[in-house]
Amino acid sequence: MGRGRVQLKRIENKINRQVTFSKRRSGLLKKAHEISVLCDAEVALIVFSTKGKLFEYSTDSCMERILERYERYSYAERQLLSNEQESNISWTVEHAKLKARMEVLQRNQKHFMGEDTDSLSLKELQNLEQQLDSALKHIRSRKNQLMYESISDLQKKDKALQDHNNFLSKKVKEKEKEIVQRAQWEQQNNNNSNGVDSSSGLVPLPQPLQSLNIGVNTYEARAGDHGGEDDQTTETQNHANAMLPPWMLRHLYE
Repeated sequence: MGRGRVQLKRIENKINRQVTFSKRRSGLLKKAHEISVLCDAEVALIVFSTKGKLFEYSTDSCMERILERYERYSYAERQLLSNEQESNISWTVEHAKLKARMEVLQRNQKHFMGEDTDSLSLKELQNLEQQLDSALKHIRSRKNQLMYESISDLQKKDKALQDHNNFLSKKVKEKEKEIVQRAQWEQQNNNNSNGVDSSSGLVPLPQPLQSLNIGVNTYEARAGDHGGEDDQTTETQNHANAMLPPWMLRHLYE
């Protein structure tokens, strides 16, 4: 039959317990040496007997250096765990605070909307009414301020448009005056080129009438013996021909 499984419990017999301790201790030290050689690991083993006797094993490194390394790593691990626990606790507390605050804000919002007011007392309702009145005053004040600012902006825009309109009107008047002056100047140049007398508004006789007047005068000179009445009539006709207006001259040429 094979060896049965040994139940792990404290050996009540003191002698058997001491013998088992010695055997197991030797095997434990041997295993520690084997793992240090096979796996190139730093191993430190400390065993205290029931009587307080120390049994230890360490690799080629000294026991103090291995224990110092152990303390350093174990402290860092404990510090990390402590920080994580503190962080978790801090986040838990912060989450609880934010959750409670959100619930309060939601409840206040419902109260401001006139909902869930059955559970409020008379004093709480009065405080709520005062808060609403104060909020309405601030809202009206802000609304009036925005209206005044809007009116001021519109007035500034209106003034700017009026100034621009006046400027454009002035430009239009100057342009009209310039056009009138240019038209008068062109008309004056045309009158001067056509030989118009600006003072009397009359033009000299055209060439056919001048020839006619010359012929009449020659005939009158030849017939000088007819008397003073004919001379006076001829002079009157010559003066009338010289004073003919321009529109009659145009009809003569048509």
